Parts: sequence; C-alpha cells; structure tokens
Amino acid sequence: MASQAVLEWLPQETILFNGADFRTQTRVDLAPGAVFLGWDLTRLGRTARGERFSQGQWRSQLEVWQNGTPLWIDRSGLTGGSPLLESPYGLAGQPVIGTLVWLGKSLDALEMKALRELEIVNFHEFCQVGMTFLPDGLICRYRGRSTTEAKRWFMTIWRHLRRQTWGLDTQPSRLWPV
Repeated sequence: MASQAVLEWLPQETILFNGADFRTQTRVDLAPGAVFLGWDLTRLGRTARGERFSQGQWRSQLEVWQNGTPLWIDRSGLTGGSPLLESPYGLAGQPVIGTLVWLGKSLDALEMKALRELEIVNFHEFCQVGMTFLPDGLICRYRGRSTTEAKRWFMTIWRHLRRQTWGLDTQPSRLWPV
C-alpha cells in the first residue's frame, strides 16, 4: 500500500448460524503515512428465528502493520454455548459484536473530542459502545442486539473521519441498507 493511501474495508455483517465453525484472518500492511479504516460486525445465531449460538466456533484475527511495526493485533474467539456469551465480562447475552479500527495516523486533541461526542448517541438501552484512542489511531467496539444500530454508529464515525481527516465524500454505498 502506497504512502498517503487510504484503505477502507467495510463489509456487511457476518451471521454465524448455530453450529458454524468460522475463522477469519486479515493482515494489512501499511506504508508510512497510509491509513486503514475497517470494521467487522458479527451476529451470533439467527436471533430473529430464536436461534442462539449454542454450538460451534468463531475465531477472528486482525493485524495492522505499518512499516514493519504492529499497530494493532486483535485475536478473538468464542465457543458456542460458552459461559462467556452470557457473562457481563463477555457478551452479557448480546448477540451482536462489532469493531471499527482506524489506524496509521495519530489524532489531535480536537479530533478526539469530536469523536468522543459521537459516542453519545441514542442507543437501545441494552447496547454498550466504547472508544479507545491509540498513539496511531482509534478502536471502537459495539456490544448489543442490533446490527443496524452498530452499523449506524460505525457509519457516523466513518463519515466524520472521511470528512474531517481526508476531505472525502461521505455518501454511503447503496449496499449498506441503514
């Protein structure tokens, strides 16, 4: 990836059927000055049908490197039926989890303040969101019941970062029905 390039990876959510054995590995190598913005949304079970993720495996690995240095290495995993799915220290019974990462460039204090204000939006009472600022980026996490709600929050952050840091268009793709 060339210097000063912008790479976005914003796929639709993954729906893990009960009994699925799913693994994904992503590695991004950035040149100096390049930036990666990506998200991952996962629904555990087809909850509209009353299905829970009681059997199976989910493994996810994301690595973002810049100039040979790791900026973010995230390895996650869940086993269907695990107590972690219900634990308040895990998913607290919520079927949707999501992560948004923006890596490769530091944020100044004004940008951080503006992004923190985006964290305070109208969410369903059962979801939780959080932002972590890193020396070279931002990590946002969602835990809740709605992929639509998670995607709306992520798109709000996406719009802000595109407009404020790159001066790019913020019209979402027609493929994102939100």
